[in-house]
Amino acid sequence: MKKIIYTLLVCAIIISCNSVNNSDNLAATKSFEENSKTMQLLLESYANESVDYSKFSDDVVFRGTLLGAPDTLRLDQIKSIHKDFFAKYDVKHMAPFNFLQGVNPETGESDGSVRFYYDMQVTNSSNGKSVVIPIYESFDFDEDGKALYVQWYCDWTASIESLE
Repeated sequence: MKKIIYTLLVCAIIISCNSVNNSDNLAATKSFEENSKTMQLLLESYANESVDYSKFSDDVVFRGTLLGAPDTLRLDQIKSIHKDFFAKYDVKHMAPFNFLQGVNPETGESDGSVRFYYDMQVTNSSNGKSVVIPIYESFDFDEDGKALYVQWYCDWTASIESLE
């Protein structure tokens, strides 16, 4: 009888641990789905040269691969970079986005972050030259669904330089 009771107790503990883990995964999946919608909107607004900056946290940090840029950029700096960029270049995304669910780097567990690879065609509006830039980006979000940490990797500086 003791063995049956101990077995049932162990099974109950295992099941309860799994249900908590499943609950966390469901919450992360739901958050990822909502954040993916935000990403779609941000990417479309970027291509239309009308970025919806309200989708970024006031404390957002940007890190990327821009030659000579500071290690960390803030929203006001990104707005200025966008303004100068949009004055000279046009953007077209080459294919539908395939958003990937990210993981917390400390725990390895799924979270609401969004990662993705894509190709962006950039055209110099004054001379018509174009280049397709393969890009990897990741966005982490706060509890309010606003982008908190943005990073990108690509050969941005050389690609844009080739348009001159």
